[in-house]
Amino acid sequence: MPGRFEKLVKMPADPVAKLLSRANVILKTPLEAPPTAQAGAVLEELDRKGALVDLLRVLAVLLPPRERVWWACLAARDYIGPRSDKDPASLTASEAWVFEPSEENRDKARITLDHAYVDDDTVNCALAVLYAAGTLGPGELNQYPAPAGASEAAAFAMNMVALGQLSDKFEEHGGVLVERALDIARGGKGQVIEVPQHAAQD
Repeated sequence: MPGRFEKLVKMPADPVAKLLSRANVILKTPLEAPPTAQAGAVLEELDRKGALVDLLRVLAVLLPPRERVWWACLAARDYIGPRSDKDPASLTASEAWVFEPSEENRDKARITLDHAYVDDDTVNCALAVLYAAGTLGPGELNQYPAPAGASEAAAFAMNMVALGQLSDKFEEHGGVLVERALDIARGGKGQVIEVPQHAAQD
């Protein structure tokens, strides 16, 4: 698809290798792209090689914090469904932070972690919020650095959970997750998705 990995205006211009190192991420797929390669080249190579999991890993690193959390929230919605009064608190608080990324909303997301059910995987959204600023949390916790790549890892995990929940259409949905991230990276909302036929193939 011509231009599929172009105009990703939300993604940093730094070399992907540098960003992966900073986030403590090691890909399983050997890259042919040089260490100086930027987002488009690396994403195109991983897509061409059918490396879906590594593609999602890289997208989690390349999306800015707010966009990254939104991407994770949309993945949760894939199996939680439309908003309702039965939504997990972590998901609700994380979406609220996306719309208003204040320290108060960050703290609300943090609090949901203490009360979440053991099987509530949407805590990954709240973790992505909690560590979004690169620190351990709001208030006094802001003076302590978060583990490298913590927010990125949580957003990646949320997308992998969505894939597992919809495992009957793993490749197809994997393509949706990728296209959604690319749309967000272009400044979109990640909700109007057309998946290229080759995008979800091995």
